[in-house]
Amino acid sequence: METIFAEGLNFYKLFWIFVIGCFLGVVIETLWCMLRYHKIESRKGLVWGPFNLVYGFGAVVMTLGLWSVMDRRPALLFLIGSILGGVYEYVCSVIQEKVVGTVSWDYRDYPLNLHGRINLIYCFFWGILAVFWGKELYPGMSRMIEWIPASIGIPLTWFGVIFFIVDSIHSAFVVYRMNERQGAGCSYHRFWQFYDRFYPDEKVRKIYPNMKFQCTLASRSEEIPKKSYMKLHLPI
Repeated sequence: METIFAEGLNFYKLFWIFVIGCFLGVVIETLWCMLRYHKIESRKGLVWGPFNLVYGFGAVVMTLGLWSVMDRRPALLFLIGSILGGVYEYVCSVIQEKVVGTVSWDYRDYPLNLHGRINLIYCFFWGILAVFWGKELYPGMSRMIEWIPASIGIPLTWFGVIFFIVDSIHSAFVVYRMNERQGAGCSYHRFWQFYDRFYPDEKVRKIYPNMKFQCTLASRSEEIPKKSYMKLHLPI
């Protein structure tokens, strides 16, 4: 009798929770954009495929943070989820700004915000998501993942790991090079010439239509005009 794939909470289970989160986040935000702005716009975070790492890692963080209390009262899940979501979104904002030099959301126009990176309203949304995640979404996803035969799930998982690593590095290079072009212009290095040729500014803007680059924006420590930033992802 074949061993149950990804039984309990292990690396294989978390990886597929990550993949599902990456995909569902893009789908939900694309639908939100269609309903609110009446247009179809790219909401993905990686160049290859409809995936956004923010949602994927968010799903993993939420799963790990709620694992031991999923059977507890919704109020506790809401409290933990609000804190986890706020901390996670703040950290993501800092990493994106410091590592690749871009800003994808700013909450300075919202009340009770912290450095424009998080605000109390969206922390509450994270809390609501945590209740729904712990009581409905995660249990269903967990059962679905465990239905995968181990003989298929294990090699498919490692193929996926390699794919996401390569896709993430490639996407970081695309964004980094565009950021460089805003200030330094062309490069004579063949490696960057590849990105200049196949990923010009026009193409990258279609992939990341709401991304703003630090070199074209004021510092967060300065006064930023209202609505100068666009929100790239929704925590719900």
